[in-house]
Amino acid sequence: MRNPQKKLINTPKEPRQSCPTTTQKSPPQALSADMPIHDFAQVNYLTVTTHQEGQRLDNFLLARLKGLPRSHVYKMLRDDEIRINKKRAKAHTRLAVNDVVRIAPVRLVSNAPLVIGSDLQASLLRAIIYEDDGLIVLNKPHGLAVHGGSGTSAGVIEIMRKATAKPYLELVHRIDKGTSGLLMIAKKRSVLKNLQATLREQRLQKTYLCAVDGVLQCQSLTDKGVNVLSATSAIIDKPLLKYTLVSGERRVKVAMDGKPSVTKIAVVGQGKLSDKPITLVKAMPKTGRTHQIRVHLAAIGHPLLGDDKYNNSDTNAHRLYLHAWQLVVEGYPPFVAPLPDSLQTLLDNSQIR
Repeated sequence: MRNPQKKLINTPKEPRQSCPTTTQKSPPQALSADMPIHDFAQVNYLTVTTHQEGQRLDNFLLARLKGLPRSHVYKMLRDDEIRINKKRAKAHTRLAVNDVVRIAPVRLVSNAPLVIGSDLQASLLRAIIYEDDGLIVLNKPHGLAVHGGSGTSAGVIEIMRKATAKPYLELVHRIDKGTSGLLMIAKKRSVLKNLQATLREQRLQKTYLCAVDGVLQCQSLTDKGVNVLSATSAIIDKPLLKYTLVSGERRVKVAMDGKPSVTKIAVVGQGKLSDKPITLVKAMPKTGRTHQIRVHLAAIGHPLLGDDKYNNSDTNAHRLYLHAWQLVVEGYPPFVAPLPDSLQTLLDNSQIR
């Protein structure tokens, strides 16, 4: 008798235990960099548009992190709290369309709307000497910073944004807080890029008026790095280097390892202030270094009147006597900023001839 075949029974297997999976959080959807940041306490991702294309990363951040000191913005960059496309980035990195900028959470001094007096707004609007569809040129008063930060809640650019309610306003260049005169503000990104290229390529001519200590006679200048052109004109070619005092204050000095810096000067006239000789000078910088005119003139023994950084002499100057007077830009009419009352009074009282 045949043995019956054993029937194979498939024993059901225990259900396979799946390993617990960790849910990966996807980064929040990046917002257009054209939109304001509403919550600074969280990580923000901003997608660069054509309006920010070519802009330096530090300027991009400063425009969006209003209320945060400039020093803190640069610390965030050093501490890798700012990234572009998940990679580390430096302050001078240029942005491209569709770059995604990651900004770590920050605590701003205040998220409250900036309060700017109507009188201050009106005074800057009256200071406009030229305006078209893409550019504003104004005669900046001395004592007003061009942007907020470092103890200044609002500068020219913040005030102008409030006063004009324009959707886009950016500084084309900067002048010192104590300097008066011509300042260009772009109303379009395309105009900003074109004018900044003009600056880089030195196709723009700036002329400043300044009052300096002493009798400046170009023919007697024997300093290294000074090329005398005539009895009343010379070219100062001295490299400049930024440095920081123990107090944290930033300064500039002439140094061989500094950046190339060139200023042409021309004597306009001479006079006296409180029985001390002074000279009125036209200064035409060929490069655009920080404090360039101030440091170059101090280096040849004729510091600017009222310069609390580079002039230790005792004068009765009540301000920094430096005025951005004329500006010649390709494609635009020549710009001239009338002298402010303080500088005109100095010229009248000193009887400069």
